[in-house]
Amino acid sequence: ANLRLARAGNDAAKRRLVQFNYSGHYPQGVVKGMKLPSGAFGFDMDEPEAFAKAAKLLLKEPDKYRLLMLERSARQGGHAVFEREKGKTVLENQVRIATMLKCEMDTSAHDINRVYFTTTSDDEDLLFLSPRLFKDEYDEAAVAAEGKVLEERERYGKEELPEGAHKANKHYEPWKEIQNSQGALKRQEFKNSQKTSQGILKGQELENSRISSSTTSSAAASASTSSVSQDNYLGIPYGEIIKKWWQLYNDGQEPMRSNRNTLTFELAVNLRHICGFDRNLLAQIIPCYDGFPEQEKMACINSALNEKITQMPKRLKDVLAALRQEKLKQGSSNGNADEDSEALVNALDEANAKDDLFYYEALPKMPQGVRDSINAVGPPLAMPVITAICPVIGMLATGVKVAVHGKMNSLNLISYIAGDFASGKGSIDPVVDAWTSEVKQMDKMYQQQEDEWRAKKRAAKNKKEQPEEPKLPVRCLTLNNTVANLAERLANTEGKHAFSFTPEADTVAQKWKSAMSDFSVMLRQAYDGTSYEREARSADAVNVHIEHLLWNVVMCGTPDALYRVVNNYTDGFQSRIVVARTPDNTFTPLTDNLFVLTETQREHIRQIAHLLPLMEGEVVLPKLENKGREWLEQIRLETMKNDDKVKARQRFRICPTTMRMMTCIMLCKVAETLIQKHGFQGAEKQLKQNPLLWKEMIVKTQTPTMLEAFNILADYQLDNALYFFRSRIEDAF
Repeated sequence: ANLRLARAGNDAAKRRLVQFNYSGHYPQGVVKGMKLPSGAFGFDMDEPEAFAKAAKLLLKEPDKYRLLMLERSARQGGHAVFEREKGKTVLENQVRIATMLKCEMDTSAHDINRVYFTTTSDDEDLLFLSPRLFKDEYDEAAVAAEGKVLEERERYGKEELPEGAHKANKHYEPWKEIQNSQGALKRQEFKNSQKTSQGILKGQELENSRISSSTTSSAAASASTSSVSQDNYLGIPYGEIIKKWWQLYNDGQEPMRSNRNTLTFELAVNLRHICGFDRNLLAQIIPCYDGFPEQEKMACINSALNEKITQMPKRLKDVLAALRQEKLKQGSSNGNADEDSEALVNALDEANAKDDLFYYEALPKMPQGVRDSINAVGPPLAMPVITAICPVIGMLATGVKVAVHGKMNSLNLISYIAGDFASGKGSIDPVVDAWTSEVKQMDKMYQQQEDEWRAKKRAAKNKKEQPEEPKLPVRCLTLNNTVANLAERLANTEGKHAFSFTPEADTVAQKWKSAMSDFSVMLRQAYDGTSYEREARSADAVNVHIEHLLWNVVMCGTPDALYRVVNNYTDGFQSRIVVARTPDNTFTPLTDNLFVLTETQREHIRQIAHLLPLMEGEVVLPKLENKGREWLEQIRLETMKNDDKVKARQRFRICPTTMRMMTCIMLCKVAETLIQKHGFQGAEKQLKQNPLLWKEMIVKTQTPTMLEAFNILADYQLDNALYFFRSRIEDAF
């Protein structure tokens, strides 16, 4: 009724319509004054003709624009809601959409607390709605940190709008800024990239001159925005943390003129994780070393804040761990300080536990099978279990090849799950077993046939006629084996992937001790899918000629065993292995195990595992390829800033590995979609009747939400490769 009146021109009726806010996050339910961003933003189109034109484009390709909602407004214009690109303000995102749609925009409608009068859920009013609009997966600390970053971007004009466009201007047409001069967009992108690499925001010059002219006023301003609690992290003064940092990483020496830029940048990149990504606080606690001008220091801090947000870096964790040990010693030597030390230690342990969930909380919703595997082990082991099951999925989808940088790749993957004893690695075993159960049933049948042959051979020991040895395609192979036996098994898989899993990597280190180089070579060739040859003179010896070695391997073990398995850092073996690590549960209180593999989860996994072998052929995934190239370029630019050759080189193999892992996950999404639409048996029937169906479907799974997982998986691999191998690689080279 209100809508009908509003459309007739009744303003009072319009104000009675329900108001929606899309761009803010309100944990306390209070709107006024809140600065926390959501993952979405609204876009207002007042003119009916302009809305009709934009709606046609949006409904044609909603994934391209990351559309979440589209509705007609009370006055027959419309509102759209889109996913917000993280790290960018509402206004920056609105400019991006207006440029893509070539439509006018209202530059005054970018406040986080902006509300929109909604209409109804009738098909004529609500033209599009995605369930992603309602997902509630907010990490309060991450939201708060990003809120501060966006405040800074707004304060210093990072929106990059032309002069005068910040005023209310419903006729602002951003794409015309590009059209007015040929090549203007490229120049603008180059200018932006320069500013990003130097860490200087638009309008910063004015701010920096103010800072350099009056350091005391800057400090006072910082102090006014920082509470007393911000002088320390969980009770440890920042000055103490910085002192320990230089002790561990610069021989106790503070930066000098020759290295102060690089060292200040590295310090800020680390400290931002425990400073709430607060620019003012970082400016306050990081000194100006060796006559460092405040302006240059701020450029280093801004550059650090522009780096992508990751899990807390290992070096910062090591600093906090060292301080933790010192506090424990102080507590034991001073009875009065005991309670304070214990509280501090508990707070540090809790912060570490929360940080271990960083990648899990960033993951989008995973498809059936993958989701069940995560639920079976719990959030802390989410990334290790994904790392463990992707090689199994690649083995099951043995006929699938995906284009990576113009070359077709099989889904060849090698994983190592590293964790101290009793860290939860054992809970991954039953999950891997659930994925391989069907293949193992076939293997069991073949092994029975082999046992029968052995019995016949023993019975005919002295007879002239000997039973012929069968060549049976056993695919799940134990690593407690010899090179010759394993090579023979791999030659008999009929061109399909073999798979090996060991819950104890020491089995490999001990069994292959004298032949570890052979093991390394075999796995390197398995990753690349190249030929494998093994010849011997004796007619009875094993002679093997494999055109494409397809062998996926998962190992679990301690970090100590990892270094026995990967003991060469210059031959390329290390870069071909995906290393995951279990969270540090050394000081975690003993609790009941809430996560076990249920029969329902096992059945869901079995269904996906059954459908994967029915998918066969080559597929090109252009959006995934673009995502990979974007990530490679991002890491290249990051590593150029501080000449990090180790990190820069690691990215080369991590990218194709992640593309293979993403293909595995998207294949599960295809299977899940078919099951939801046709039921399990119907899905099997569809794949058999239409062998090309999976190809059409997997191309459609390249949604922005699904592709979010690429950066998470790639960053996780890069973090772990550097965590375990950086110092060893540097020493080796």
